[in-house]
Amino acid sequence: MERSVVGIDVGSHKIEVLVGEISEDGQTRIVGVGQTPARGVRKGVIVNVADATAAISEAVARAEQSSGYQIERAYVSINGSHIGSRNSPGIVGVSRRERGITPDDVDRALEAAGAIALPQNQELLHIIPRAYTVDGQSGVHDPLGMHGFRLEVEAHVVMGASTAIQNLTKCVNGAGVEVSELVLSSLAAGAALLSNTEKDMGVVLVDIGEGTTSIAIFIEGTIWYTRTLPMGGEYITNDIAIGLRLPPETAEEVKLRHGHAMVAQVPEDERFTISPYGESAPVVVPRWKLAQIVMARSEEILENVQQEIKRSGYDGLLPAGLVLCGGTAQLPGLRDLARDIFDLPVQIGTPRGLGGLADKVASPASAVGVGLLKWTP
Repeated sequence: MERSVVGIDVGSHKIEVLVGEISEDGQTRIVGVGQTPARGVRKGVIVNVADATAAISEAVARAEQSSGYQIERAYVSINGSHIGSRNSPGIVGVSRRERGITPDDVDRALEAAGAIALPQNQELLHIIPRAYTVDGQSGVHDPLGMHGFRLEVEAHVVMGASTAIQNLTKCVNGAGVEVSELVLSSLAAGAALLSNTEKDMGVVLVDIGEGTTSIAIFIEGTIWYTRTLPMGGEYITNDIAIGLRLPPETAEEVKLRHGHAMVAQVPEDERFTISPYGESAPVVVPRWKLAQIVMARSEEILENVQQEIKRSGYDGLLPAGLVLCGGTAQLPGLRDLARDIFDLPVQIGTPRGLGGLADKVASPASAVGVGLLKWTP
């Protein structure tokens, strides 16, 4: 029997609402899609409740019309530089040793891992088990049913600013939808794009959105490190606007139509026409000049990601390399630039293996929305 699930990706560039049907064998069929330009969202957080609520409401209405479903509950993405994380241990005694370890024992261990001192304005979003230890036997992935006296868990704990969480929840509720769970966007994207083999070997997912870049490191099958940087595609757009003296909307259009992240790959004779501020007639610009701006800012974003990976201490444990997603990942040349900087395998992640309206979400920009449908609490 199929079950329906809804994901709402609240991004800085667009709001995307997806309705999916999950079959008994785990196959996902997209049956509804609703998208609107984001309003009231800046660098992943709500800055205008009324505008954001209206944008979410529009996207929900379009998804309802597309799918024929009435949307009441949804998994919702959360992002922003207010997100923090740490790895934390939890230790409990097994309650009824003759029956083996039960789900209650596991829950208590995870609660113990989440019992950390939080700043007054922070609250927990996720407590994700990395590995268990039973009576000193480490590397246990599923302890249920095992016999032992002592259960330990090493968990990845994700927290966020209470005000950002409350404002996002308020906007979704204002659109008539109950929040099933807030899901860190990089974890959702990982659910959509990464194979078990990649996560076992060691891989970095880098989601370069409009206002933020989210990093998630997976090793030995689970999440080890998460971080969100307050820079994304608009960082490139702003420099184009300044360098070519264009309105931001025109600069974004120029980036999407003519942008390239590798100057060496742009033919010297390619040109395009723009209408800068203060010019009465259109101006012809060499495409390599635009590529210089795009490449410089793209390098800066990727170098910040590289520094963050090194800071994590896991930079030598990533043979599966990087998977790039988000709208900015579609920039021509970005994959080659990332290969040069990281000296690792680099892929552009696109959701695959979907049914229904799969063509509507076959883009790196829809990775988070698809991952919300696949999210397993």
